Amino acid sequence: MIRICRSILPVIIMVSLMSLTYIPVTAQDKKEFAPINTAVPSLSIAPDARGGGMGDNGVSTLPDENSQYWNPAKYAFMTSKAGVALSYTPWLRKLVNDVALANLAGYYKIGDNDLQAIGASLRYFSLGDVPTGEYQGNSTTPQTYINPYEMALDVSYSRKLSEYYSMAVALRYIRSDMSSKETEEQTAGNAFAADVAGYLEKYVIMGNAEALWSLGFNVSNIGTKISYDGGETNQFIPTTLRLGTGLLYPLDEYNRIGFYLDLSKYLVPTLPKSEGSTAEEQEHYEELKKKYNDMSGISGMVRSFSDAPGGFSEELQEVNVSIGAEYSYNEQFFIRGGYYYENPNKGNRQYFSIGTGFRMSVFQLDAAYLISTVQSNPLDQTLRFSLSFDMDGLKGLVR
Repeated sequence: MIRICRSILPVIIMVSLMSLTYIPVTAQDKKEFAPINTAVPSLSIAPDARGGGMGDNGVSTLPDENSQYWNPAKYAFMTSKAGVALSYTPWLRKLVNDVALANLAGYYKIGDNDLQAIGASLRYFSLGDVPTGEYQGNSTTPQTYINPYEMALDVSYSRKLSEYYSMAVALRYIRSDMSSKETEEQTAGNAFAADVAGYLEKYVIMGNAEALWSLGFNVSNIGTKISYDGGETNQFIPTTLRLGTGLLYPLDEYNRIGFYLDLSKYLVPTLPKSEGSTAEEQEHYEELKKKYNDMSGISGMVRSFSDAPGGFSEELQEVNVSIGAEYSYNEQFFIRGGYYYENPNKGNRQYFSIGTGFRMSVFQLDAAYLISTVQSNPLDQTLRFSLSFDMDGLKGLVR
C-alpha cells in the first residue's frame, strides 16, 4: 500500500519556501542557516518579466503597467491614460510541472490635471494538483487531489505631490488555502495589508547630456498576521522594505541606458530557537514562542531591526541587494540584465538574470530568464513572460 499523508500543510509550505530560498547542504551551513520565516511566501515573487530581467529590480525603474507590485507611486508619472499587463511565471520547473504564478495589473489616470492614478492587481499562485488521502495500487477507487493556492487582490491610489515627487497607498486582501478538504484542523488563511510608497524623478545635467535620476521606496504588506488553524497560531506575512535609486542616461537621440540599485529587507522578527533541553530552558523557549505568536504585525516590524541573534552584523545580512541595467533603442527594443544577492545564512538566493522586450504602439512583450550562481538551486532556469497593453494606443486603433 502506498500511503500519502492526509495533513499536507507542512509539505506545501516547504515547497513554497523552496521557491524563494535555497537551503545550503553542508553541515557548517546548516548550523548557521537562519532565514526569515513568513507565511504566503509567493507574495515575494517578482511577477513581471521586466523586473525579473534586471535581477528582481523595480522600485526606482521607469514607471510601467506592472508598477503596482514594485512601487505604485510610479503610476502618477505614467504618460498614458491607462494600461494593463498580464504576466505568467512557470515556477520550480526543475522539480514539478504544474506550479505557476499569474499576475494581472493595470492603472487608470483620474482627474483633468493628470496628477492622480488608480492601480489594481490580482495575483494567483497555484501549487498544482496535490494527492491526498490513501491510495492502494490495486484499488479501483480513484486517487483524489486538492489544489492549494495563494492569491492577493489589491488597489492603490497615487498622486503627484510636486512636479518631481509622488506618493501612493495600496490596500490588499490576501488568501492562502493550503488545507485538505478532509481535515478540520486546517483552514484557509486570510489577511489584510497595506503598502506605503514614494517615487521621485528629476533631470540632472551630466556632462553634455540630461540624465534622469530616480529614487523610490515601498513598504509593502503592512498588515495582519495569518492563521491556518483558526487562530491557534499566527504567522507573519512578508512585510518588506524596499529602497532604490537609478540613473537613466541618453547615449544619443535613439539609445539610452539605465542603471538601478535596490536594497530590500523583511520587516519580520526572527523566530525564536530552542537553545537547550533542560526544563527551565524549554519553559523559556515556550514563553518566547508565545510572545512571538501574540506579537502584532506592527510590533514585529519595529522588532525586526534589532532582534537578530548575531546583533547588528546579522541584521546587515538580512539586507538583499539587486543591481539591474536596461538598454533601450528608440524606446522600442530593450535588453536587460541584473544580479540578485541574498546572504548564504539568510536564504542564499544568488543569481543573474537576463531579459529582452519589444514595444509596438499598442503592446509590449517582455521575457526574462534566471541563471543561478549557486549549486542545486530550484529557481535556476526560471522563465517569466509579460504582455502589456497601452489603452491609448488601442483607442487610436479603434478610431
